[in-house]
Amino acid sequence: MSHAESAELRKTNRRRSRVGSTVYHALMIALACIVLYPALWMLMSSLKPSSDIVGNVSLIPENGSLQNYITALDGIGGVSTFTFFQNSLIVAVLSVVGVVLSASVSAYAFSRVKFPGRSLFFSMMVATLLLPFHVVIIPQYIVFNNLDMVNTFWPLLLPKFLATDAFFVFLMVQFMRGLPMELDEAARIDGAGHIRIFGSIVLPLMKPSIITASIFTFIWTWNDFLGPLLYLKQPDLYTLPIALRLFVDQTTVSDYGAQMAMAVLALLPVMIFFFIFQRYLVEGVSTSGLKG
Repeated sequence: MSHAESAELRKTNRRRSRVGSTVYHALMIALACIVLYPALWMLMSSLKPSSDIVGNVSLIPENGSLQNYITALDGIGGVSTFTFFQNSLIVAVLSVVGVVLSASVSAYAFSRVKFPGRSLFFSMMVATLLLPFHVVIIPQYIVFNNLDMVNTFWPLLLPKFLATDAFFVFLMVQFMRGLPMELDEAARIDGAGHIRIFGSIVLPLMKPSIITASIFTFIWTWNDFLGPLLYLKQPDLYTLPIALRLFVDQTTVSDYGAQMAMAVLALLPVMIFFFIFQRYLVEGVSTSGLKG
C-alpha cells in the first residue's frame, strides 16, 4: 500500500470515528433528556399556578412566580415545613448511623470470626432478601404496638440498629472478604483482639462500602412513605413524603403547585448528599480489597 493510500485510509477511519462519536453522543443526549424530563417538568410546574399544572401541557410557565414556594414553606395543617424537614433529617441521619454500626459489626462477625453455624446463619440472613416487606408489616406493627412505640420514631429507627437490612450486611461481608487476612494475623500477634482489629484495621479500610451503604440508606429513608404512614399519627411527627401527600385532597381543592414546590425542596438534600459522595459508589460496590 502506497503512502497516499495509507493516508487516505487513516482519514477515512477518522471520519468514521467522528461520525460514530457524534451519533453516540446525540443518542446519549436524547436519552438524558428523556430521563431528566420528569424532573424538569416538576421544576417548571413548581412555578405555575395549580390550575395550569392540570390544564396546561406547556412545559414553560406563562406566568411563573415563586408563590408556590412561599406557600410550601408556610407549612400545612398548622405545622411548619421546617418541622417536616427536621423529622426527615432525624430519621434519615439516625438510620444511616444505625445501619453503618450494626451492618459493619455483623459483617465483621460473618467474615472474620469463626463460630459454629456461621455459614447457616449467613445463608438465613441472605434468604431474608427474598422475603417481601409486606409479609412482615402486620407482625412488626403488632410488636411495636405492644411495646407502645407507635406514633414515635422508634419503629423506623430500631430495626436499623439491629442489622435487619441484610443487603448492607451482605455488601460489607463481600468487601471484608477481599481484605487480606494477614492484616488480622499480624495484629493478633501484637496482642490485638477482635475489637482492636475491627476498630483500628478493618473499619478504616471499609470506607468505600460504608459510604455506599450510607448513600443508599439516606436516600431510601428520606423517600420512605409506607413506614412513616404506618407508625406516625401526629402531623408534627410527619416526614416529608407524608407532608407532600397533605397537599393533595381529592374531596376539596388540591394545591398541586405547593406540592411541586415542596417536592423540589425535598429533592435538594438527596441531590446534595448524592453528589458529595457519588464518587465512592462504584468503588464501594466493585472493589474487593486493597489496591496495589
